[in-house]
Amino acid sequence: MGRPKAWLPLEGETLLGRVVRIASTAADPVVVVGAVGQDLPELAAPVILARDPIPRLGPLQGLAAGLAALSPNVELTYATAVDAPFLEPAWIGRLAELISDHDAAAPWIEGRHHPLASLYRVRPAREAVRRLLDEGVLRLTALVERLRSRDVSADELRLVDPWLRSLQNLNTWADYQRAVSRMDNS
Repeated sequence: MGRPKAWLPLEGETLLGRVVRIASTAADPVVVVGAVGQDLPELAAPVILARDPIPRLGPLQGLAAGLAALSPNVELTYATAVDAPFLEPAWIGRLAELISDHDAAAPWIEGRHHPLASLYRVRPAREAVRRLLDEGVLRLTALVERLRSRDVSADELRLVDPWLRSLQNLNTWADYQRAVSRMDNS
C-alpha cells in the first residue's frame, strides 16, 4: 500500500477506526493489535490495545497477541484485519449461530478458508496458535486446519451479507481508491 493502512481515511474516519466501530457493534471486548512502537490512530470505541512483541512473524503472531489480551471468561472471538472496512456486523452473529460445538467457524469460499473473517473459541485457538508458532508454522490458514473447524459456505453467509463484502480487503492503492469512490457514490 505504501503507507500505514490504519491511518487511511474512509468516510470521515480512519480505516482502523471504521473497522473497530463496526466490530464493536457485534463484539465486546474489541482488541486492537499493533507492533511495539507502532503509532495508531485514536479510536472512538473502547478497545483493549495489545502489542505484538515479536516482529515479522505475520498475522498468526498478531492473533497470538490479541488472544493473550482477552480475559479467561471470553469464550468466542472474531478475527479481522485493519483493511476489511466493509464488515457486516451480522456476519459475526451468523458465525456464532453456526459454530455449534466446533472450535472455529470459518468461511470456506471459492476453495479457500478466510481465517481473518472467522470466529474462534478462545481457549483452543490460543493453544493451537502457540503450537503452530512453536513449530515455526506461520500460515494463518493452518490455524483453521488445526482446529475442529466448521466450514461455512457462501450461501450460509449471504443471508446476512448478500455480496460477501465482509471478505473484501483493501490490499492495494487501487483497492483503496475503488472503496473511496464507492463510498462517495453511495
